[in-house]
Amino acid sequence: MIDKIVLEACVESFQEALKAESLGANRIELCAELNVGGTTPSYALLQSVMKELNIPVMVMIRPRGGNFVYDTMELKTMKQSIAICKSLGVTGVVFGLLDEQNNIDVEKTKNLTEYAAPLEVTFHKAIDETNDIRKAVMDLKQVKGITRILTSGGKQTALEGADQINEMIRTAGDFCKVLAAGRITNKNLDKMSEILHTDEFHGRKIVGVLN
Repeated sequence: MIDKIVLEACVESFQEALKAESLGANRIELCAELNVGGTTPSYALLQSVMKELNIPVMVMIRPRGGNFVYDTMELKTMKQSIAICKSLGVTGVVFGLLDEQNNIDVEKTKNLTEYAAPLEVTFHKAIDETNDIRKAVMDLKQVKGITRILTSGGKQTALEGADQINEMIRTAGDFCKVLAAGRITNKNLDKMSEILHTDEFHGRKIVGVLN
C-alpha cells in the first residue's frame, strides 16, 4: 500500500521545495505566510520553483490571512493569481471560500473553480471552519472541477479528526479525493495511513523536517 500513497509537502520557500522533493514528496503545496495559515506566494518564488522542481506543484490562492469570506476585489485578485499560475504551468491551485455564516460559498467556489480549469483544484482547510462538515462536502459536490478536499476533520490533528475525515471520504465517494492533514509527519504516517481511508497525506513534516 505504501507505494500508492501520495505525500504532499507544505512549503513556503524555494529551499524547502527542493528539500521536500529530495526527501520523497510526491507533490508540494506552495504557500507564503504559513504563520497565518498560508497566502499566495510571490511570482518570483513561483517562477523559481516551477523552473527547478520535477514534481507537481499546487499553489495556495489566498490574498490575506483571516477569514475565508472574500469580496469582489479579493476575488479579482485571486483570479489574477490563478492566471499567473496557469502561465507558469503549475499543476493546480488551492483555495477555500465561505459565506458569512461559515458555510461553503457554492456560487463563488463554482466561479473560481471554472476560472481555474483545467488546473486541479483543492478546496483547503476552510472546510474545517464550517458548521456542518458533512453538509459542506455535499455542497462541494455541486461544484464540477473540485479535485480534492484538504482537511483535518475539523480538529487540530488528523488523529483527533479521524472519524470525521473517514465520514468525509464516504460522503465524497468518487467525486473527489480527501487529502488528510493535521500534524501528520513521516514519524506517524504508517499509523495514520492505517486509521484513515485515504491514500493522500499532507503536512509540513510529511517527508521530514524541511528547515
